[in-house]
Amino acid sequence: MSLAQSTGSQALDEIVVTAAKRAETVIVAESAPKSRTSIGADFIQKQQPGQSILQSLNLTPGYNFTNNDAYGNSGGNVRIRGFDGARISLTQDGIPVNDTGNYSIYSGQQVDPELIERATVNIGTTDVDSPTASAAGGTINYVTRKPTKDPGAMVQGTYGEENYRRVIGILDSGEFGPWHTSAWVSGSYAKYDKFKGPGSEEKYQANFRVYQPIGSSGDFVSVIGNYTRNRNNFIRNLRLSEYFTDHDIDRVDTCVRPTPGAGVQDERPTGSGVPVAGNNGANNQSCQGTTIGADSGYYNLFINPSNTGNIRAQGRFTLADGLTLTVDPSYQYTLANGGGNEVVAETDPRLQGSVFNGATAATRIARGVDLNGDGDISDFVRLYRPNNTQTNRYGVNASLIYEFSDQHRIRFAYAFDYGRHKQTGEFGFLDQSGNPESVFGGHGSDPVLTLDGNPLQNRDRFSIAQLNQFSGEYRGKFFDEKVEVNLGVRAPFFRRELNQHCYTISASNSTPGVAQASGSGFAFCTAAAEAQLLSAGYKIVDFGTPNTGTAVGALRRPFSAVIKYDKVLPNVGVSFKPWDGHQIYVSYAESLSAPRTDDLYDIQLSLVKPETTKAVDLGYRYQRGAVLASGAIYYNRFDNRIVRAFDQDQGINLVRNVGRVDFYGFDGQAGFEPIKHVSLYGTFSYTHTEVKSDFQSGVTSAALGSLPIIVPTKGKQLVETPKYQWGARAQYEGRVFEIGLDFKHVGKRFGTDVNDEVVSGYNVVDLDARLKLDKYLPGAFIQVNVSNLFDEKYLGSISSTTNVNPIAATATTGAVSAGGFPTYAVGSPQTASVTLRVAF
Repeated sequence: MSLAQSTGSQALDEIVVTAAKRAETVIVAESAPKSRTSIGADFIQKQQPGQSILQSLNLTPGYNFTNNDAYGNSGGNVRIRGFDGARISLTQDGIPVNDTGNYSIYSGQQVDPELIERATVNIGTTDVDSPTASAAGGTINYVTRKPTKDPGAMVQGTYGEENYRRVIGILDSGEFGPWHTSAWVSGSYAKYDKFKGPGSEEKYQANFRVYQPIGSSGDFVSVIGNYTRNRNNFIRNLRLSEYFTDHDIDRVDTCVRPTPGAGVQDERPTGSGVPVAGNNGANNQSCQGTTIGADSGYYNLFINPSNTGNIRAQGRFTLADGLTLTVDPSYQYTLANGGGNEVVAETDPRLQGSVFNGATAATRIARGVDLNGDGDISDFVRLYRPNNTQTNRYGVNASLIYEFSDQHRIRFAYAFDYGRHKQTGEFGFLDQSGNPESVFGGHGSDPVLTLDGNPLQNRDRFSIAQLNQFSGEYRGKFFDEKVEVNLGVRAPFFRRELNQHCYTISASNSTPGVAQASGSGFAFCTAAAEAQLLSAGYKIVDFGTPNTGTAVGALRRPFSAVIKYDKVLPNVGVSFKPWDGHQIYVSYAESLSAPRTDDLYDIQLSLVKPETTKAVDLGYRYQRGAVLASGAIYYNRFDNRIVRAFDQDQGINLVRNVGRVDFYGFDGQAGFEPIKHVSLYGTFSYTHTEVKSDFQSGVTSAALGSLPIIVPTKGKQLVETPKYQWGARAQYEGRVFEIGLDFKHVGKRFGTDVNDEVVSGYNVVDLDARLKLDKYLPGAFIQVNVSNLFDEKYLGSISSTTNVNPIAATATTGAVSAGGFPTYAVGSPQTASVTLRVAF
């Protein structure tokens, strides 16, 4: 049975399963000459029903997933040997599902676990036909189950703490018609409260699969479809100071907005630097929130809605004796955002459009848009301003395989991935309680219009990401099949077309009456932008030139550009089996991670080099009887590493470059059955990371001598990467009763590039127990799951920053100011649920 990515890899791979079934309840035997771990459906379905498959893989050596809640809908971060999710290729049945713009992995949008047959992690390397321009650190692929030969149905319901309610139903048609066609269809719904603060997580999902065998050679055609609708409230990340004050700091459940009426409606936060008219300042804080404290914003302004779907086909065709063609086409759709809001003056120049140009100051003040309908234009009104991303994505992965003999095969593969990526920020209205009229802002409801009649936006970009990849592979077995050689090469040709329709600015501007913007790369989308920003003191900076502006800041005009990246990447492996059950392997692979859309639009990074890696693994496997064991030492050189962190409050990614990083370490795992009905599994990982150079973050002002500002990262460890991890599972499987315990230790992790803030390690234990009801109804059971059994208090995902503490100047370098504060996802508390499954 194959656990590889595409249909082509499934046709080529040989996964030799030699262990007893009980040992496979955690991991599956492997034979590929690379570091790889797989889990099967039996283990996956013992985990929390509805849980993300990325969490179910958390015992994989070298792998760490920090789940943002106990049930998996609110997302989380994955890392493999120090590489984050954006540098890991995630595929469903071989099609890439990382975001085509920024390569992010959205764990809460994955297929229901009841539908997954197997999941595989390539630890640190890719497969030769991996259809990706981002996988510098490894791949994750999961395979959807086939329809059953006999008709059947399953209904499963779960109820748990935090008011968790989930139901899923699956209907199998069985084989029907003259060609033995089979199919299944499924639907699920889950909703629950956040474990801290107001708000909820909600998910609808529908799936189907149709499977048509062709002849007797294993050929087939299959069509698989998925649609997922998420409506989630963010669980607020905390600074360390907040966490140690009160773990439960989150958002508030009310938004007190001023009643529209003649005069001034004040919705500006206090301390904004803008003179406050009226007496509503105290009320405003419950909508916008403060930087620190319990009053941290109205929860329904911090939301993460998404509509995603895909349809993917698979086909395998025998063209002649030993000659096989596989073709996997796909289409994907995404509409999503991460929330956001802004207070806008009714006389804001962005609302005036082209009438701003050439108008006198008095005329400008007299013009505006009555945003709240009270008959004047003297108000400041809070609007909903999400950054929407809408993607239409088309792909195909094809392989032509020729088998000379049982010992020798070659493959030629081609992958095409084409994503149309539209990023907009249409302003929409809030109701009187502070709730968005549409979770997609002006994209999903009546937009806020300028005097020109155009939608008011803070972002308007259109990009095309296109990958054409060619690859070839030879697999041969020699010396009575004791030696296996895999020689592969892939050549990705990646192209990004960029179309920025707005002006972008580089510094804060709090001048009253001028559009507000902060940070780097923020867009100002209006016909009056250039005249307005030049009059405010900004300097024009064209695309591709150094970003040097005035004291106020720099301004980049709208632009179009095409950026191309290509590289020839070897992917080879050799294994030796000296005795039955023993295997020694070595692998070498190079990978490329092309810059993401935001890197190229960002005005700090107008010319960005692709990231590259070179990875070497030396491993050993023992697979005999009921024992599975493996270990590997590795080295990975990572050049031109770009670091990003998501800021929930601003709804943007902050970007910095830390240059070359070296990785080396060890991953090991073992599973065995000491006594009948009992299986044990353990895993251990050591990961050493070292940044090889300092980096320059800027230059001091001329008054201070124009010295370079150097951030001392040389010799530091990577953020959010534990040096030590280990875990274990103990499981008992009886005829009527099953019970399992999962344990995971994650060592201390740094929250900053200069390692001046660190969080302690943690230990989490999860329990699953099942009472089988086969005596009454085949396939029925009651299952109890408890995550974080001992209620460990810990911090999970990290949104890092450069430094917390200021760094003093030297004779040759300027001072590095305090770099802000990392924020941390609070680990979810002990959470229990009970599930009843009935099958027919």
